Amino acid sequence: MDLPGGTETALSDAELEELSLEMPALALLRDFARLLPDIAWFGQLGTPLDQETRALAQAYLEGLGFPDADLAKLSNWEDATVAAESGDWNSAAWEAEESLRAALSTDLLEVLSEEAFEIGFTYVAAQADESVRNAAESTANDWGVEDMEIAIAAAGAAMQALHGAAIAVAAGADDNHPFLLRFRLFERGRWPIGVAGLTFNIF
Repeated sequence: MDLPGGTETALSDAELEELSLEMPALALLRDFARLLPDIAWFGQLGTPLDQETRALAQAYLEGLGFPDADLAKLSNWEDATVAAESGDWNSAAWEAEESLRAALSTDLLEVLSEEAFEIGFTYVAAQADESVRNAAESTANDWGVEDMEIAIAAAGAAMQALHGAAIAVAAGADDNHPFLLRFRLFERGRWPIGVAGLTFNIF
């Protein structure tokens, strides 16, 4: 059998049985990956928040445990830079996401080994990495941004959201899981920077 990287190996009966049990989850990741090339990353930055975007953001906040947080639309890269740089990575919102990630990881290990998920996620990431980075840099250039560090941060946030969404997909999470809702905000061309206090900053 050919594995990623050109490695050839013979599977034992037990290994073959294990792999067959993992196939449904890997198939979910494959189908998820096929949607990624069509995403218009960062295509709506700074534009007014339409009704669907607001609904997604509110559903995300409710799922995260912050239903009373206000949505704050950021209008330019300068405001986005301030929001990204001042984010509190030990905040209650950050802890809530880490708790969700731990729970999903537990669920994931019931349907997929860590090794199999790494293979699946490597494939998923490969479908998006270049387009995400190019879109972030191109959009920042269009806005006249000189310091590309913020574009790199935006691309990194998108890939982090992609990783969370991939875990949710592989684990069979509900469509309204916060990680999937956050990713759908990226799908709509946004950069959901995060919750600071009781404000959800969205560029």
